[in-house]
Amino acid sequence: MTNHFLKLSDIAPVEIQQILNRAADLKNGAISDTLSGKSVTMLFEKPSLRTKLSFWIGTEKLGGKPVYFSPEEVGLGKREPVADVAQVISRMSAIAVIRTFAQSTIEEFAANASIPVINALTDSEHPCQALADTQTITEHLGSLAGAKVAFIGDGNNVAVSLSYAVAGLGGNLVVASPKGYSLPVEDLEGANAYGAQANGSVTQVTDLEAAIQDADIVYTDVWTSMGQEDEKAKRIKDFSEYQVNPAVLDKASANVKFMHDLPAHPGEEISDGLLYDYRSIVFDQAENRLWSQAALMEALI
Repeated sequence: MTNHFLKLSDIAPVEIQQILNRAADLKNGAISDTLSGKSVTMLFEKPSLRTKLSFWIGTEKLGGKPVYFSPEEVGLGKREPVADVAQVISRMSAIAVIRTFAQSTIEEFAANASIPVINALTDSEHPCQALADTQTITEHLGSLAGAKVAFIGDGNNVAVSLSYAVAGLGGNLVVASPKGYSLPVEDLEGANAYGAQANGSVTQVTDLEAAIQDADIVYTDVWTSMGQEDEKAKRIKDFSEYQVNPAVLDKASANVKFMHDLPAHPGEEISDGLLYDYRSIVFDQAENRLWSQAALMEALI
């Protein structure tokens, strides 16, 4: 059976920890030739900096050859059926890394692929980001167990994957969102079930102050994701009380760390300069996309 990573919950909590342990080894200089003589095909329907860069370099660090297709080159499901593309890539590549819009597209691709398929972002989840996030938190706190993580903003794809990862590793995630922007109920319930054995939890609130109280980590994301540009004016108004700034961080724990998955929009979800606040670990987080995804590819191949 082919292993895929389409949702964070496709792997067990113990497997998250194994990937994080291996990611730390790779970051500390471990050498791997797992992908020697193999190629990894990246097919992206959305723009990317960190995801493309980290998978490209990660593939090379494992001895493989990265191959990249931009949106206009393939026309996934338009110029050519998803199933056909999956079959072709499976014949010539060892792993497929797909960045697309609908979760159903990557599910269809995986159903027709005979190689591992990795979700490099869909509208529903961003599981690779959650691996890098938990690696970063582990580096700074030592463990997720018992940690309080506050996510401020939209209950979006990043928040969904983070919910499963934090809960699965025994952390307590509190998501603060305005009404109408909460985590999907099925994911709130699913993440709590996923993390139950580790005593992890996910709570949804509307009160930013309650979320940040005693938080070890304060995390935010853009208010308007790719594909939601026509909602931008409304979202800026709806999220106006949810900006993360130094005053917000001052109300969290004394040793709080700030995270953002980037790209950021200073003046909206964060204040100007917050990425460079002494409490920011944003660029550690960005770098860890490389190491956690390299470890993931090793685990799947």
